[in-house]
Amino acid sequence: MSRTILDVHVLQTVPPSNLNRDDTGAPKTAVYGGVKRSRVSSQAWKRATRLAFDALLDPQDLGTRTKRVAELIAARIRELDPSVEEAEALVLAAETVQTATGSKIEVPKRKADAAKKKGEKEPAPESAYLMFLSAQQRDGLAALALDGREDIKAFLKEKENKARAKSVADTRHSVDIALFGRMVADGADINVDAAAQVAHAISVHAVENESDYYTAVDDRNPEEDTGAGMIGTVEFNSATLYRYAAVDVDLLKKNLGEGLREDEPVTEPLRRAVEAFVRGFVESLPTGKINTFGNHTLPDAVVVKLRDSRPISFVGAFEEPVTSGAGHVAEASARLADHVSQVERAYGAEDGVDTWVVHVGERTAKLSGLGSVVSLPELVIQVGAAVAQRQAPTA
Repeated sequence: MSRTILDVHVLQTVPPSNLNRDDTGAPKTAVYGGVKRSRVSSQAWKRATRLAFDALLDPQDLGTRTKRVAELIAARIRELDPSVEEAEALVLAAETVQTATGSKIEVPKRKADAAKKKGEKEPAPESAYLMFLSAQQRDGLAALALDGREDIKAFLKEKENKARAKSVADTRHSVDIALFGRMVADGADINVDAAAQVAHAISVHAVENESDYYTAVDDRNPEEDTGAGMIGTVEFNSATLYRYAAVDVDLLKKNLGEGLREDEPVTEPLRRAVEAFVRGFVESLPTGKINTFGNHTLPDAVVVKLRDSRPISFVGAFEEPVTSGAGHVAEASARLADHVSQVERAYGAEDGVDTWVVHVGERTAKLSGLGSVVSLPELVIQVGAAVAQRQAPTA
């Protein structure tokens, strides 16, 4: 069966930095090809991509992941009907979300006890874990809550209204939910399988973490009181990373369903989501220790493939670590270009593949033979158009 799969491959050099820390504060690492590599977890880059969506998509196309979902929906209830008091809105929201998701929405005991001890009002109810709902879903649940305002518990016990609540929570998914999925522990029937898979980024070469010893001076110290006001250390490394992500375009289309807006072509939500993902993933950067290191780089090269078979990572090009000569980028680019061609030829994976390449300078020039050389803005537009064309309804 023919599929539509989007593969994104990135080479990016990062100077001294600590993008993603482990439990000791050191940069994360992994052993690959028998040597230690710098590593940035998939979760860190997914979050960076999600945050990039704020500048790329309309807020109505996005979701919010929070335990304080009752407060969010209560606020929307009061926007729709200002006559509803805050306490009532919270009750309406909590009951509606609980019915829609199967998750308990209640005041955490620890917070309730602390408020009682201080003589403060009871805190708002929360879910036990992060709840991911789109703006459209929150609006739908708020409207449903108002329909049952007279007796919300009795209203939601009716079979038709209970089914409506679940339907609202399981349709009109936002772009970020459709891409990265959603798990509802107490309501598996409204889980969303992620259409995007993001690999842990690893360095193409061996890496050893280093440690920076630093001091801070007390501005009010008298001259005779010498010495530092603070002493500490921070670990870091520098690396040329291979980053990879894949999007199951067919699943993304299914997750988005009929889309988020009524007055647009049926392929428009899909095109918009793909364009946002490509740009967001390529340009985003996890912010770990960013103020300390200021490591604001952009990729040296990007290769995007739209294929009709399974996803293919080309990390195998770097199983044997690149050794430092005059830097790592040129050798990594040459290795990647050669490996892509060999893998696709060996497995007959060349047919039905569209390829675009964004590269910077001569060091990455060998990648230009893989496909159409474009700028990033051109890449985003052309990939979005190609996806829309492949997914357009047939007459």
